[in-house]
Amino acid sequence: MKWKLNNVYKADSIEAVKHIPDDYIHLILSDIPYGIGADEWDVLHNNTNSAYLGTSPAQEKAGAVFKRRGKPINGWSKEDREIPKQYYEWCSLWTKDWFRILKPGGSAIIFAGRRYAHRCVAALEDAGFVFKDMLAWLKEQAPHRAQRLSVVYQRRNDLDSAKKWEGWRVGNLKPTFEPILWFLKPYKLGGTIADNVLEHGVGAYNEKGFLKYTPTPGNVLKSKFSYKESGLHPTQKPISLMKALIELTTTKGQIVLDPFCGSGSTLIAARDLNRKFLGFDISEEYVNISKKRLKAPKQAELLE
Repeated sequence: MKWKLNNVYKADSIEAVKHIPDDYIHLILSDIPYGIGADEWDVLHNNTNSAYLGTSPAQEKAGAVFKRRGKPINGWSKEDREIPKQYYEWCSLWTKDWFRILKPGGSAIIFAGRRYAHRCVAALEDAGFVFKDMLAWLKEQAPHRAQRLSVVYQRRNDLDSAKKWEGWRVGNLKPTFEPILWFLKPYKLGGTIADNVLEHGVGAYNEKGFLKYTPTPGNVLKSKFSYKESGLHPTQKPISLMKALIELTTTKGQIVLDPFCGSGSTLIAARDLNRKFLGFDISEEYVNISKKRLKAPKQAELLE
């Protein structure tokens, strides 16, 4: 194999995964790009618009909360409305290799945006995966970016409309959760999960380990960031959340892969839980952040 375990590499994820052997990885756990334009790396379509990733005058006045401007739900053109399909096509570039490298019964657990999660599900199902479940991570903080409709009319000096539409907003509800998609690579036809666990070490889930992080074995998680943990990546996830998902699906010594590792939270969680790990990210900045974090003591050691 081209890559050494317990390392993070600056590499194109889609190409890097091609150099991993068949039936090798026990768990793929990754916060993939959502395709919603959170940053330049999150633009996964070919068409462009001058207002995309820009700011409106109202957003500039609001300050740091509104840093970038995305496309409205209905798009601005016929080409814009192709974006969901193009997100599916982007996911399809890597799903077959993810399927190939996972052990039978192995899990692929993906953080995906609410808007295009269904396209991601379809791409993985078309590659052969079984869509096992959708979990929800309840975020501790979630900025509400829906503009008041009455304010829009007040700026137009249309006071009658402002009064009529008081209490209405333009935009979405407060995004208090993020979906977590759980997929399984099918095990041998005619076999059972119990047989697969004995042969490949994966396929069932560890309820006892999972309950270290949540009061019930349900599919809603409330993990939060520890002190001074956040702020390293715009879509960073808590290490405790990644630990819960790793303990749910793997045992000590097994291999956890994060092809879009960002600031390295998945890798740190795997290391702390005595799993082997491998991470890729196309950004040298975030790879360096991951390496720096991996050099720090394990969280368990910091608490002692």
